[in-house]
Amino acid sequence: MKNYIKVIVLLALSTNAIAQEKLLSKSEAIALALEQNFGIKFAENTVEIADNNQGVLNTGFLPTLTGTAGATYNRDDSTIEFPGQVDENGNPRPNFEINKAEAQRYNAGLNLNYILFDGLGRRYNYKILKEQYQLTELQARETIQNTILQLLSIYFEVARLSENEYAQKQALEVSKDRIKRAQYAFEYGQNTQLDVLNAEVDVTNDSIILLNTQRLLNNTKRDLNVVLNQGVSNLFEVDTLISFIPMLEIQAMVDDVSVNNLAILQTERNLAINEYDIKVSKSGYLPVIGLTGSYGWNLNQSAASAFFPGTNNNNLNLALNAGLTWNLFDGGSTITRVRNAKIVYENQELLKKQVELEVARDIENALETYENRLTIYEIQEKAVITNQNNFERSREQYQLGRITSITFRQAQINLLAAQTTKNLAKYDAKLAELELLQLTGQLLNVEF
Repeated sequence: MKNYIKVIVLLALSTNAIAQEKLLSKSEAIALALEQNFGIKFAENTVEIADNNQGVLNTGFLPTLTGTAGATYNRDDSTIEFPGQVDENGNPRPNFEINKAEAQRYNAGLNLNYILFDGLGRRYNYKILKEQYQLTELQARETIQNTILQLLSIYFEVARLSENEYAQKQALEVSKDRIKRAQYAFEYGQNTQLDVLNAEVDVTNDSIILLNTQRLLNNTKRDLNVVLNQGVSNLFEVDTLISFIPMLEIQAMVDDVSVNNLAILQTERNLAINEYDIKVSKSGYLPVIGLTGSYGWNLNQSAASAFFPGTNNNNLNLALNAGLTWNLFDGGSTITRVRNAKIVYENQELLKKQVELEVARDIENALETYENRLTIYEIQEKAVITNQNNFERSREQYQLGRITSITFRQAQINLLAAQTTKNLAKYDAKLAELELLQLTGQLLNVEF
């Protein structure tokens, strides 16, 4: 009995803790994931890099301009001798000394290089960068879809366990009421101590089941916090009300799968990139026309010497040249590149057909699974109603003493099993719907 009291205290404490939790709606969870999830942030940064790469600064259409500058400084001290020479008085001619003879040289220049025509290679490379940006956007969208699917899968698992917890709490309350009735009946001599013991055993079993469910529920909530990039100890409740999309809308989404499925769209972008690769390779057959320009400034300053006066030269020069380069034969490397690019394009076409066939198969399988799980859910809803009616009638008969506690307990177990099975069927059907929405490319376009 002491252990039974401890279990009841623990359940009471856990119930009070849950009562303090705030409700986290599905839309709030999705908004948090879009804002905080690490994988989504990484995908957004990748899209930003692709956006930078498609800019004009990365295309080669702009010229290059380089600047150069230099300076030199010389200082010389020298003595010039005149051996054998005499002046007008017949004296040896004195040496001539030059001290602090300075010379400076300065130069600066600008060099301009610009490709006027490169066989249209830059043009098609620019288009490739545009396609790669769109491909990166599709990949980021796929990452977001996968993250939202993971988020909602965990969210609905929390909802399922929450509903199971509620049903098990009700079962525990019924078992606790049985103990009171069994004790009263034993005190008045209407039954034996065995009925009391059986009721206590059932309370213990129901309490253990509830504690295990609460442990799984808390673990799953921590999993959801990780996806949301929230503190793992963050407490919340979830919305257990769900609705299903009408089948007519589902069928319309299925009909448009070829224009919305991310796998198909990515193969189309890769196909366009491969097509431009062929044209880039063919640009090697054409000449390259370039323009070069230079502007230079030079200043030379030298000190006077014994025989020459100092100089100060200032020069400016400007040059502009246009040139044509045509690689008439490069050993066959351009031909090889073109042939290989065409083969890659053919492989991409084959891959697209394969992806379209696989998507069609996956759509059919997902649609059939969804319809099957919806039917199972409807059947389980009816089973809960049947078991609920059976339980209510059994409780009345038990209170009147017309059936045994064992028969009543079986009705209680059947009801609990029907409720938990219905919960599983409900969220299985919803997850099947989510997977179908992901295949149709509409997961981010519906409200939950």
